[in-house]
Amino acid sequence: MKKTDNSVIIWLLSGCVLLFLMVVVGGITRLTNSGLSMTDWHLVTDTFPPLTEAKWQAAFEEYKKFPEYQKTNIHNDFQLADYKFIYFWEWFHRFIGRIIGLVFLVPFIYFLFKKRLDSATIKKCIILLAMGGFQGFLGWFMVKSGLIDNPDVSHFRLSLHLTFAFITFAYTLWVALDLIYPERNTRIIPLRNIARVALVVLLIQIIYGGFVAGLNAGLIHNHWPMMSDGQFIHDSVFIEKPTLFLGLIEGQSGVQFVHRTFAYVVVAMILFLYFKSNQYTLSTTQTKGIKTLVVFVFLQFALGVFTLLFRVPLALGLIHQIMAFFLLSAMTYTLHRLSK
Repeated sequence: MKKTDNSVIIWLLSGCVLLFLMVVVGGITRLTNSGLSMTDWHLVTDTFPPLTEAKWQAAFEEYKKFPEYQKTNIHNDFQLADYKFIYFWEWFHRFIGRIIGLVFLVPFIYFLFKKRLDSATIKKCIILLAMGGFQGFLGWFMVKSGLIDNPDVSHFRLSLHLTFAFITFAYTLWVALDLIYPERNTRIIPLRNIARVALVVLLIQIIYGGFVAGLNAGLIHNHWPMMSDGQFIHDSVFIEKPTLFLGLIEGQSGVQFVHRTFAYVVVAMILFLYFKSNQYTLSTTQTKGIKTLVVFVFLQFALGVFTLLFRVPLALGLIHQIMAFFLLSAMTYTLHRLSK
């Protein structure tokens, strides 16, 4: 693939932008408790929201049959206007997903027909198509968990849906970078390996960010650097579940403890990469990638602290998630520049 084939690059980067937008809207959907407002999924028939008052009322009556209304909102004087608000965000989230599918599939067929893609890029794009389809399945798999008995989605499924969206974005960006930089840097194996470990550490932190969101674990222990006055590890971490292991993956206190503590590991790994990089002669892109990582990780750390201290207000919670996206973007770029 030649670097001058900018239309393919723009197409892939447009996909990255749409994936970013979808994660942002997904964050708003979660923070406004809108994710269970649409109680069914159809590929075509719910492409647009209800267009008449009668159809709105029918959708609202269907929503009333499910646990979120029966166990939570029925006690909150929840009216049709409130339902329209939460419906919008879930509908908009799904609508962007449909747009992503069209934006990816139609140009892919066009570029394929025009022979604008080499065999390696075709294989990568097929993988991206499969990832997009699987992400749609994960979204419904997550929603379905909150429509049975408990009016909350499984935090495991939420985290899987969120993390896979991040991974899909990162892989799309990687494919675009392969085309943007057809020339190859000198690979610096030690730095590449450190960056790989840092990427894994960051993904673990993103997974636990999903756990925190799914369990509303940011609404407790709103202190820093201690979980409470004088306690780095709150007592509840050890007693809220039958075993410590279950507490660290299912308990509010345990999940928050891991997420807030693992943030130090993320910072340490990126600083280690930075200081280690000073031992080598790097290209301009490699240097910029590593320096950007350092700036972004400290911004994200600070945002995490303030989000916790203020008990996850909508704006801070959303900015914290957006910054995680930027941090993963910088990590993907840096690893790409160190690897090829």
